[in-house]
Amino acid sequence: MPIGLLVGDGKDAQGRDAFEAVANGDGPVLGREFEFADLFKHLKVKGVKNVVWITADVHYCAAHYYDPAKAQFTEFTPFWEFVTGPIHAGGFGPNTLDNTFGPQVVFQKAPAGRDNVPPTEGGQFYGLARIDGKTDALNVRIKDLNGSVLFEKALT
Repeated sequence: MPIGLLVGDGKDAQGRDAFEAVANGDGPVLGREFEFADLFKHLKVKGVKNVVWITADVHYCAAHYYDPAKAQFTEFTPFWEFVTGPIHAGGFGPNTLDNTFGPQVVFQKAPAGRDNVPPTEGGQFYGLARIDGKTDALNVRIKDLNGSVLFEKALT
């Protein structure tokens, strides 16, 4: 699941909002976010660059840029996350962003007007990522069911 999207999962035993995946609501690092904060800090300390997250499990598509200058937790190097889905399920979204890691929506497309849009009405997305052997650039495309490119980003 995407790192910075709030995906609700009912209430906990104390009646507080519960969440699937990583994001736990705006603010300091909480819950599963601790594991990601530790990983992000480790990548920064070790000088690992050009990290890209490819994820799914939400019912729309998006490109997010994570920027420590916009985050509550700042000990990481900026990175991209590309989200596609669903492959064959109802379309929903978009979800609310959690500011813990500073995600910014650069692109998103979700079914308009109602939830659980069937595959026959669109809202089905997939991604294609290729590395150019000559330039070493990573080209990421988010496409719709008909193969039309909805978003494209080249990362050098």
